Amino acid sequence: MTSVFTRIVRGEIPAFKLYEDELTLAFLDINPAARGHTLVIAKPELPGLLDLPPELVTATALTTQRVARAIVAALKPDGFNIIQNNGSAAGQVVFHFHIHIIPRWEGDRSVKLWRPGTATADDLRAVADEIIAHL
Repeated sequence: MTSVFTRIVRGEIPAFKLYEDELTLAFLDINPAARGHTLVIAKPELPGLLDLPPELVTATALTTQRVARAIVAALKPDGFNIIQNNGSAAGQVVFHFHIHIIPRWEGDRSVKLWRPGTATADDLRAVADEIIAHL
Protein backbone atom coordinates (compact mmCIF):
# COMPACT_ATOMS: atom_id res chain seq x y z
CA MET A 1 0.00 0.00 0.00
CA THR A 2 1.29 3.44 -0.91
CA SER A 3 2.00 5.76 2.01
CA VAL A 4 0.34 9.14 2.40
CA PHE A 5 3.80 10.70 1.98
CA THR A 6 4.34 9.00 -1.38
CA ARG A 7 0.97 10.37 -2.44
CA ILE A 8 2.14 13.85 -1.43
CA VAL A 9 5.37 13.38 -3.44
CA ARG A 10 3.28 12.35 -6.47
CA GLY A 11 1.00 15.38 -6.06
CA GLU A 12 -2.07 13.23 -5.33
CA ILE A 13 -2.57 14.88 -1.93
CA PRO A 14 -1.98 18.59 -1.37
CA ALA A 15 0.66 19.77 1.09
CA PHE A 16 2.19 23.07 2.16
CA LYS A 17 5.61 22.36 0.70
CA LEU A 18 8.56 24.30 2.06
CA TYR A 19 11.47 22.73 0.17
CA GLU A 20 12.00 20.04 -2.43
CA ASP A 21 14.94 18.54 -4.25
CA GLU A 22 15.57 15.31 -6.13
CA LEU A 23 15.71 13.11 -3.02
CA THR A 24 13.79 14.94 -0.29
CA LEU A 25 10.68 16.95 0.43
CA ALA A 26 9.83 19.18 3.42
CA PHE A 27 6.25 20.20 4.20
CA LEU A 28 4.16 21.39 7.12
CA ASP A 29 2.61 18.72 9.35
CA ILE A 30 -1.21 18.87 9.16
CA ASN A 31 -1.43 17.88 12.85
CA PRO A 32 1.29 20.15 14.24
CA ALA A 33 2.72 19.84 17.74
CA ALA A 34 3.67 23.52 17.39
CA ARG A 35 3.43 26.36 14.88
CA GLY A 36 5.81 25.55 12.01
CA HIS A 37 6.03 21.79 12.75
CA THR A 38 7.60 20.41 9.58
CA LEU A 39 8.21 16.95 8.15
CA VAL A 40 11.27 16.17 6.06
CA ILE A 41 10.90 12.96 4.07
CA ALA A 42 13.05 10.87 1.79
CA LYS A 43 11.12 10.66 -1.48
CA PRO A 44 11.63 6.91 -1.93
CA GLU A 45 9.16 4.99 0.22
CA LEU A 46 11.42 3.28 2.73
CA PRO A 47 10.09 2.59 6.23
CA GLY A 48 12.89 3.64 8.57
CA LEU A 49 16.40 4.92 9.13
CA LEU A 50 17.98 1.47 8.83
CA ASP A 51 16.43 1.04 5.36
CA LEU A 52 18.01 4.17 3.87
CA PRO A 53 21.12 4.00 1.72
CA PRO A 54 23.88 6.42 2.82
CA GLU A 55 23.03 9.03 0.17
CA LEU A 56 19.47 9.34 1.51
CA VAL A 57 20.70 9.63 5.09
CA THR A 58 22.94 12.48 3.96
CA ALA A 59 20.26 14.13 1.83
CA THR A 60 17.61 14.09 4.58
CA ALA A 61 20.10 15.39 7.16
CA LEU A 62 21.10 18.27 4.89
CA THR A 63 17.47 19.15 4.09
CA THR A 64 16.58 18.98 7.79
CA GLN A 65 19.38 21.41 8.63
CA ARG A 66 18.45 23.77 5.78
CA VAL A 67 14.77 23.86 6.72
CA ALA A 68 15.50 24.13 10.47
CA ARG A 69 17.61 27.24 9.75
CA ALA A 70 14.72 28.76 7.79
CA ILE A 71 12.25 27.95 10.59
CA VAL A 72 14.53 29.58 13.18
CA ALA A 73 15.01 32.67 10.99
CA ALA A 74 11.29 33.00 10.22
CA LEU A 75 9.59 32.03 13.49
CA LYS A 76 12.27 32.90 16.06
CA PRO A 77 11.63 29.92 18.36
CA ASP A 78 13.65 29.51 21.53
CA GLY A 79 14.76 26.09 20.27
CA PHE A 80 13.55 23.13 18.26
CA ASN A 81 13.31 19.35 18.44
CA ILE A 82 14.44 16.99 15.72
CA ILE A 83 12.53 13.72 16.15
CA GLN A 84 12.71 10.60 14.01
CA ASN A 85 10.68 7.53 15.05
CA ASN A 86 11.43 3.97 13.92
CA GLY A 87 8.78 1.32 14.49
CA SER A 88 5.39 1.49 16.14
CA ALA A 89 6.90 1.00 19.62
CA ALA A 90 8.78 4.27 19.04
CA GLY A 91 5.64 6.11 17.94
CA GLN A 92 6.01 5.74 14.16
CA VAL A 93 2.60 5.95 12.49
CA VAL A 94 3.50 6.48 8.82
CA PHE A 95 6.02 3.86 7.71
CA HIS A 96 7.79 6.11 5.24
CA PHE A 97 11.04 7.61 6.59
CA HIS A 98 10.49 11.10 7.93
CA ILE A 99 12.00 13.57 10.36
CA HIS A 100 10.01 16.01 12.48
CA ILE A 101 11.28 19.54 13.03
CA ILE A 102 9.26 21.00 15.91
CA PRO A 103 9.87 24.65 16.85
CA ARG A 104 9.81 25.21 20.61
CA TRP A 105 9.14 28.21 22.83
CA GLU A 106 9.90 28.41 26.55
CA GLY A 107 7.03 26.91 28.53
CA ASP A 108 5.11 25.59 25.50
CA ARG A 109 4.95 21.99 26.82
CA SER A 110 4.19 20.74 23.28
CA VAL A 111 6.53 17.73 23.39
CA LYS A 112 7.65 15.55 26.29
CA LEU A 113 10.21 13.12 24.99
CA TRP A 114 10.96 10.79 27.90
CA ARG A 115 11.08 10.34 31.61
CA PRO A 116 14.72 10.17 32.73
CA GLY A 117 15.67 6.93 34.45
CA THR A 118 18.78 5.79 36.28
CA ALA A 119 21.62 3.42 35.49
CA THR A 120 24.67 2.27 37.38
CA ALA A 121 28.15 2.27 35.86
CA ASP A 122 27.89 -1.54 35.63
CA ASP A 123 24.57 -1.25 33.74
CA LEU A 124 26.09 1.25 31.31
CA ARG A 125 29.22 -0.87 30.82
CA ALA A 126 27.14 -3.99 30.09
CA VAL A 127 24.90 -2.31 27.52
CA ALA A 128 27.90 -0.57 25.91
CA ASP A 129 29.61 -3.96 25.53
CA GLU A 130 26.49 -5.44 23.92
CA ILE A 131 26.22 -2.61 21.39
CA ILE A 132 29.94 -2.45 20.61
CA ALA A 133 29.93 -6.16 19.79
CA HIS A 134 27.64 -5.37 16.84
CA LEU A 135 29.58 -2.41 15.38
